[in-house]
Amino acid sequence: MIVSGHATSLYRKRGKRLLDLALTIAAVPVVAPLMVAVAVLVRIRLGSPVLFIQRRPGLHDGPFDLLKFRTLSEARNAEGQMLPDGDRLTAVGRMIRSASLDELPSLWNVLRGDMSLVGPRPLLMEYLPLYSAEQARRHEVLPGSTGWAQVSGRNAISWEEKFRLDVEYVDRFSLVMDLRILALTAAAVVTARGVSAEGGATMPRFTGSR
Repeated sequence: MIVSGHATSLYRKRGKRLLDLALTIAAVPVVAPLMVAVAVLVRIRLGSPVLFIQRRPGLHDGPFDLLKFRTLSEARNAEGQMLPDGDRLTAVGRMIRSASLDELPSLWNVLRGDMSLVGPRPLLMEYLPLYSAEQARRHEVLPGSTGWAQVSGRNAISWEEKFRLDVEYVDRFSLVMDLRILALTAAAVVTARGVSAEGGATMPRFTGSR
């Protein structure tokens, strides 16, 4: 299918936001009962708070508060220090992550305009000074609940490959590409493909590219 440059430009300026609103508003009544069930499960198995709220960089590095369901316990070592993420990821948390149920509260971020349904995933504020100039281009668009990197390997590919795919998305995204990513996301969630990084339960922290 060939999409004209004019159509792509129109989608980038206005169509993408309209698609986000239409799909998110349509999804809320469907996923609301599931969100209630997950919230109750988290409250019973992990306690309070049910939501994980963290400041993340958005469009042009502008910060916003990302909402997710909590998946990690508060387990600490003998010195009272929080254990690594992999040690705090419980069986319930792993199940919630594998089905991407922890991402459901971020629909509120999409409705607010902090995020899009599709775009580079919002990472940590502390990563901002570690990006190369090319990698930093991932912030030229709104971050997304899912993205080109997520359907191309999720946590099973390197940081460098993730960022390369993010920038590729910035340069190429269109209605057709976004719909394709959403369809591939549904397939990836069903199969839980690429949820864990090789050799670990979660993706290791980004410390900069050599």
